[in-house]
Amino acid sequence: MNIKIRPEVKAIRDKIIEIRRHLHKYPELAFREFKTAEFVAGELQELGLKVSMNVAKTGVVGLLEGPQSGPCIGLRADMDGLPIQETGSLPFKSVNDKVMHACGHDGHMAMLLGAARILTGFRDRLSGSVKFIFQPAEEGGGGAKYMIADGVLDNPSVDEIYGIHLWNYQEFGTVGIKDGPILAAADIFTITILGKGGHGAVPQNTVDAIVAASHLVTALQTIVSRNTNPLESTVVTVGMIEGGHNFNVIADKVVLKGTIRAYTDANRKMIIRRMNEIIVGIAKSFGAEISCIFEDGYPPTINSEPETSKAANAAKKIVGSGVQFPYMSMGAEDMSYYLEKVPGCFFFVGSSPEGVDPSEIPHHCSHFDINEEALLVGSSIWVQLIDDLIRT
Repeated sequence: MNIKIRPEVKAIRDKIIEIRRHLHKYPELAFREFKTAEFVAGELQELGLKVSMNVAKTGVVGLLEGPQSGPCIGLRADMDGLPIQETGSLPFKSVNDKVMHACGHDGHMAMLLGAARILTGFRDRLSGSVKFIFQPAEEGGGGAKYMIADGVLDNPSVDEIYGIHLWNYQEFGTVGIKDGPILAAADIFTITILGKGGHGAVPQNTVDAIVAASHLVTALQTIVSRNTNPLESTVVTVGMIEGGHNFNVIADKVVLKGTIRAYTDANRKMIIRRMNEIIVGIAKSFGAEISCIFEDGYPPTINSEPETSKAANAAKKIVGSGVQFPYMSMGAEDMSYYLEKVPGCFFFVGSSPEGVDPSEIPHHCSHFDINEEALLVGSSIWVQLIDDLIRT
């Protein structure tokens, strides 16, 4: 495997790994990343950067300005952990009860802090500026949206933005990257079915909410199988059913909760339309009252072609032929909010631990870990990208 880690990154390898392990040991949940933010800000201040704290409550931004005018490039890392009790045996495992970094955000911060350390040494040769964006609450809290509202893309205005996600579904030494949609929109729905309860032995005077719910769950699956172009990925998942009182009581109420996923806004809207149509039909068929509430989640994450090409070219200088089509999923990311405002690219750095099948240590599992050498790949790509874009 022909990986060319930047020599500046090699020189601080131990520091990058030390940062990752420290952050892994002390994870914090969304919008509570107080100690994490203090640590990140301290690292950036030590480099002499202009540092803003309390952006979107716990976010941190470091600004590196070169002597020559030029574009402002945003580099983003997320900071929050997950509400999971860590069960692995790492010597630096989480000491915070029921909180752990189970998705790689500790590594994202370490890679970006490592890059900041190196790029600060290039300050006098930069034609433009770099914003190091450390964002809270990616795991469902929509921290990016609040960072934008607090002006993270302004003063100076960010011209391009990039994000890296460590990806255990890809082998170490690979970089998954593509233009267009790379992660899905993720919306939440709650369906309430109201029937008429009664004795299980006397069904003729009832409206069985469980039977209606059962037909509805089955009918919703036809949206993907019969309304979506087979070449366009969509998902409708009912993840929770609540209803019923006892074995011999016909239920008068059932609540369904689930998620819809789509790579395009057109499919997102189509799914919602078809769900409403199916709900009306099932309600009439069974004589039930059925209502549905949709909660907007993250939009699809869509990479712009020119910036994807720039990121891919930088990655090729580090991993060569390891640049490939990414392992795709219907997961969602609030990097999408930045990419709605500014052209950019979000891509994946393979981080599967050596000798382990990628399926054995998936993201969001209680024994999550990464190949720490992937941190050097990520930092190297960050440095190379800035080198290519604004270093003279």
